[in-house]
Amino acid sequence: MIRLGVPSKGRLMEQTFDWFADRGVRLSRSGSDREYAGRVEGAEGVTLVLLSAGEIPRELAAGRIELGVTGTDLVREKLAGWASDVAEVTAMGFGHADLILAVPECWTDCDSLDDFDSVCRDFRAAHGFRLRIATKYHRLVRAWLAAHEVADYQLVDSQGATEGTVANQTAEAIADITSSGETLRANNLKILAEEPILRSQATLFAGRRAMESPEVQAFLARLAA
Repeated sequence: MIRLGVPSKGRLMEQTFDWFADRGVRLSRSGSDREYAGRVEGAEGVTLVLLSAGEIPRELAAGRIELGVTGTDLVREKLAGWASDVAEVTAMGFGHADLILAVPECWTDCDSLDDFDSVCRDFRAAHGFRLRIATKYHRLVRAWLAAHEVADYQLVDSQGATEGTVANQTAEAIADITSSGETLRANNLKILAEEPILRSQATLFAGRRAMESPEVQAFLARLAA
């Protein structure tokens, strides 16, 4: 049996259902929106598991599902050794978003990462503590800043509306996922003029062990046909 993990609600679930339907596999939720059982039509030996997008990387790595649809950002953030745990089967062409670093618009002299590095050093000298960056993506942000030799900062965890942390004075900058940038602009934030920390989209992943299964290989070949 192939267990296929799919986001359990929202636009990502709908687009995933459409993607599989275009390939002859009909996925649907059983019962009401509050139920997490699902049906698969058009593919023998495949069962649908509805999960939150954030749970899918962990379930893939643990082998509790063989295939899963989630964002590349979630896989790379939640799995330290993601490349050894899961394989990227195919990008699905929707759910596009960038993980970016944003600062207050009023920081007129801070437009690049080099500027930000200088601001961080000046901030620590002036205030006696490191500049705070609110984020849900600690692993990805820390690795990116280290690669660019930015050190005078601290990450603070944000599990709510990250864009509001600067206005609430719980952080001086943020690192978050954005697709249009509208929410950032509404909160008087601007994206640094750098390549994003990560460009993410919905992707079909397979567990590394599952990739050895003839059943999984046959199902993936059918999707690719």
